[in-house]
Amino acid sequence: MATIYFSGAITGGRGDVAQYRRIVAALEAAGHRVLAGAVASEAIGDAGEALDERVIFDRDLRWLDEADLLVAEVSVASLGVGYEIAYARYRRDIPVVCLWRPGFSKRCSAMISGDPGVELIRYEEVDSMVPKLLESVRTLSRYPARLP
Repeated sequence: MATIYFSGAITGGRGDVAQYRRIVAALEAAGHRVLAGAVASEAIGDAGEALDERVIFDRDLRWLDEADLLVAEVSVASLGVGYEIAYARYRRDIPVVCLWRPGFSKRCSAMISGDPGVELIRYEEVDSMVPKLLESVRTLSRYPARLP
């Protein structure tokens, strides 16, 4: 099974924390190790963790360095999520799966949806998206990304 770094908005808004928790739970139930940190914690608000920014930065990059792939929920705009996606793609060259709900935001960032190395899964409900996500994780874990 894969080690997955899960990314989602914190400072951009915590309205999706229940969605994040369901996604992380589904990945873990499938036997994957998920590094999610504060993003899936209901105890963390918009202000983020009560840790020094450098501590968070170093920890999250360590987790990204451990990960076989990154799964990012991108329906809520987040500079941090964008940074993590770019790090995963261009520093680590690991597969990236982005989850986006069209009914939730006007559009997905062109930098995400236009990147041929990012698998974008559009969805409305977590339950209907999870089988697609698990299939993507299974496939991408066997065939890791390689930059062109």
